[in-house]
Amino acid sequence: MADGISYERARRMRKALTPPEARLWRCLKGDKLDGLGFRKQHPIGPYILDFYCAAAKLAVEIDGAGHDNRAAHHIRRTAWLGAKGIHVIRIPALHVRDELDSVLSFISHTARTRL
Repeated sequence: MADGISYERARRMRKALTPPEARLWRCLKGDKLDGLGFRKQHPIGPYILDFYCAAAKLAVEIDGAGHDNRAAHHIRRTAWLGAKGIHVIRIPALHVRDELDSVLSFISHTARTRL
């Protein structure tokens, strides 16, 4: 369960998506991707997931340039989420910009294999 600080941070983050997050969200919201329901900036425990499909227990993280030097954090975060049964996929922001159809296929396939 997320704490009150995480909920407040998530609420603020939902209003300030990065351009790649906003582009992907337009394709995910309203169950547009094969009927899969996604939430944006979803708090779980101490973490806020960029996108989360509860049915598949799948977190989709968009990694921009600011994520490059946070490898240790990502390892801890992925391990913590994995212990909760949540699978994390990381997608470079450039792929969302340049290869959106492939990104959507990858997300859909990964989610479907987890259902």
